[in-house]
Amino acid sequence: MACTTILVGKLASYDGSTLVARNEDSPSGVFNPKKHIVVEPADQPRNYKSVISKVEITLPDNPMRYTAMPNADDSEGVWGAFGVNELNVSMTATETLTTNERVLGADPLVKYQKANGKEGEDNYSPEVFGGIGEEDMVTITLPYIKSAREGVIRLGALLEEYGTYEMNGIAFQDKDEIWWLETIGGHHWIARRVPDDHYVIMPNQLGLDHFDLEDAFGEQKEFMCSSDLREFIKEHHLDLSSDGNLNPRDAFGSHSDSDHTYNTPRAWILHRYFSPRGFYWDGLDSDFRPESDDIPWMLIPERKITVEDIKYALSHHFQGTDYDPYAKHADPTKKGMYRPIGINRNNVMGLVQIRGYMPSEIQSIEWISLGSNVFNAVVPFYANVKDTPAYLKNTTNKVTTDDFYWTNRIIGALADAHFAENSNHIERYQEALQSKCREILNETDKAFKEKAPSDICKYLEEVNQKIADIAKTQTDELLDKVLYTSSCLMKNGFARSDA
Repeated sequence: MACTTILVGKLASYDGSTLVARNEDSPSGVFNPKKHIVVEPADQPRNYKSVISKVEITLPDNPMRYTAMPNADDSEGVWGAFGVNELNVSMTATETLTTNERVLGADPLVKYQKANGKEGEDNYSPEVFGGIGEEDMVTITLPYIKSAREGVIRLGALLEEYGTYEMNGIAFQDKDEIWWLETIGGHHWIARRVPDDHYVIMPNQLGLDHFDLEDAFGEQKEFMCSSDLREFIKEHHLDLSSDGNLNPRDAFGSHSDSDHTYNTPRAWILHRYFSPRGFYWDGLDSDFRPESDDIPWMLIPERKITVEDIKYALSHHFQGTDYDPYAKHADPTKKGMYRPIGINRNNVMGLVQIRGYMPSEIQSIEWISLGSNVFNAVVPFYANVKDTPAYLKNTTNKVTTDDFYWTNRIIGALADAHFAENSNHIERYQEALQSKCREILNETDKAFKEKAPSDICKYLEEVNQKIADIAKTQTDELLDKVLYTSSCLMKNGFARSDA
């Protein structure tokens, strides 16, 4: 799946929180409705079977409650996307990555193979299970981890045991740390701790540009990896460095022409946004261009990063450049040249904020946007709950304005054709709804610290419901405005005065 991920260490964020955000984008021509749910321990499977790869995994008997954002249609599995467990540990699943032929030849992906022929015949070959993938990772990992570091260790062990049929990047987060794991071929992986004062941009490419094998096989302060990675690299001549400093992007990643239109421009535009003065981003003398293969994996931002900054970044369509598909005065030969971040195929944007300065019961906030990010708002919900509002949890494949996903999808489709005329409606809606949500969070945090309620989950569920009700009212009002504006601009419009 095509996605974009942003990681922000606690010293780089505006309030000392760790911030992990990801757009889940569907493949071309596909739109996957999403729903926000809570999975109770009693509902967590003990014998898990993947729909896509058919792999079967026995899970531990001690799962924790956790939130998730699965597909509304589970015919291809869960696809949990992101979530937070009872101990305020979060993960994403996943950022689809790219790799190269040397890696795939050395450690092939573990793909499901159907049985061929009939048992007992000469040409018979039995069914072969595949490895784990994006469909599975939240379900088999998040309910069992007590820290971000434990998330890396658990998923790493599962990858080594069962393998994977795709290249993926996964973020793990607690109140103090963010770890980023990237799969390498079928069974190998690397992981790095995000420095507290840095932010990271991940645009569907293998991203790590430095890896310390000595630390990974020693103290593991900042790096971890699969148990035989050093031998794997040496045996297959994967290290392309001339100075001994392993660059995973060169060793395990790709530098294809399609990367330069689909992936690297997203890293370029977001670093340009968060670090505008540290490098030259434009012109013939620029340090980095949209096609550059050496855009840094992480940087120190020039100012602290907010939730609203991340929402803007994950809605980006190259505004302020000639590449903006909506620009009226841009070079027409460059419009739409690069793949936007805010794209029609955004399913959900999930931003988890873990606030170490708050009581543990209200530390974790899940900020959620549904549908195309260019046309939606981001709405916060407390994660320490046993149920979620119907406006977000009851999504199905049926198009309806009774849920948040489909209402936002309809608004985006209507507004896109008349972007300039509808942009004011969208901006006012975003400011009004997001401001009101901030107000409710501030009131709730203050009241909770003054006196915690006896039934904390129920109290937070009531707050979440209040937020969902306001979101529905304001989103319905936006739909009304966008529908009216776009209807007036239909190509078959005609009045007597036009004659």
